[in-house]
Amino acid sequence: MIVDLPDSTISRVQKTLVKIREEGGAVALGRVLTLIISTRLGDEEEAIEAANDASREHPMRVIVVSTSTDLDDVDGRLDAQIRVGGDAGASEVILLRAYGETASDEEGLVTGLLLPDAPVVAWWPKTAPPVVSESPLGRIAQRRITDAASQSNPRQSIIDLARSYAPGDTDFAWTRLTLWRAQLAAVLDQPPYESVTEVGVSGAPDSPSTLLLAAWLRLQLQVPVDGDLTTRATGSSGIHGVRLVRASGSIVLERSLDDVATLTQPGQPTHDLALPRRSLRDCLAEELRRLDPDDLFGNVVRHGVGQLSEPVQSN
Repeated sequence: MIVDLPDSTISRVQKTLVKIREEGGAVALGRVLTLIISTRLGDEEEAIEAANDASREHPMRVIVVSTSTDLDDVDGRLDAQIRVGGDAGASEVILLRAYGETASDEEGLVTGLLLPDAPVVAWWPKTAPPVVSESPLGRIAQRRITDAASQSNPRQSIIDLARSYAPGDTDFAWTRLTLWRAQLAAVLDQPPYESVTEVGVSGAPDSPSTLLLAAWLRLQLQVPVDGDLTTRATGSSGIHGVRLVRASGSIVLERSLDDVATLTQPGQPTHDLALPRRSLRDCLAEELRRLDPDDLFGNVVRHGVGQLSEPVQSN
């Protein structure tokens, strides 16, 4: 069910939610968190679809704050929409389209709609504030999710995040590494148990995940990491492959197809492994599984990214 509330107020939205709950049985009880999505007008639907899919694992209230890029050229107005039932997955979606001066107070728009005693997660699917933890929505959220791949300069946005990081910050560039990190950890957990002496990471020049993977390996293994940033003839984006050098030879994990990676190890047959590119829904669902700060990501982004340009300290 979709209820449109043009030229509305937050008070009217609250009353309509109560009415829907009383008359239709659609309730906010059992919601485990409030997800606030901050985006621009016209960019809402992809994020709402991902949130609806993720809500089947994490029942929640979704508040979408959609604002105009031009705050001064239109009169202040709030057009609201409430989606429940089949149009909202296992969540309830409150879409707030704010225009003009009304769009300047994002925190004020959402405060009255937050679920009581429930954690708040803020997500910027596209352009994010320079320092998310100090932004109006970031200040009221326990977790703050950005996506460096959607920024104008993806790799620089990770470097900027390293400088402004606060506990609770995370980025989908890190979430997309989960399968890569799991595969690499599994390989190193098998004999022969030799130390890695050198690492090579290759990826597209605009791939923030490649930067984070190199930083993670440098931080965990304390060895030199060589980054090869090239655009393949096929136009492949993201991470292309990883090479781990040991005394017995090199372990190479290379993505040969979009969903398949080839693992080559000394003295063993070549294996094809499933390594799919993660969808927006998968990334969001994973991030919502933990509402405490991701300490590993914090260490990688604060210390590992900076170490890439520093010499390795001998132990």
